[in-house]
Amino acid sequence: MENKVIKIQPVISEKTYGQANELNKYTFLVPIGVNKIEVRKMIEKNYKVKVVDSNSVIKPGKEKRDWKTNKRTRKSDMVKMIFTLKKGDKIDEFLKN
Repeated sequence: MENKVIKIQPVISEKTYGQANELNKYTFLVPIGVNKIEVRKMIEKNYKVKVVDSNSVIKPGKEKRDWKTNKRTRKSDMVKMIFTLKKGDKIDEFLKN
């Protein structure tokens, strides 16, 4: 298996902040083509927590239009992954931002 670098980005909003505090669920954005197992192992290794469950939702890229040429382009799609951690585990860096 090849070692590939996965860029994960935490999603910080009122809803995700509430889920992190109350339900122990943390949300991250990852690029298309990365599966749940790879991201799960990376989170467990980097943050030293135990992931119990994971869900994923495809977030389509926004469409932009150039007004001069009337060409439409679309940003790349991303996958929003929600990870539920074991009771008692926390990701402190997520809550600080």
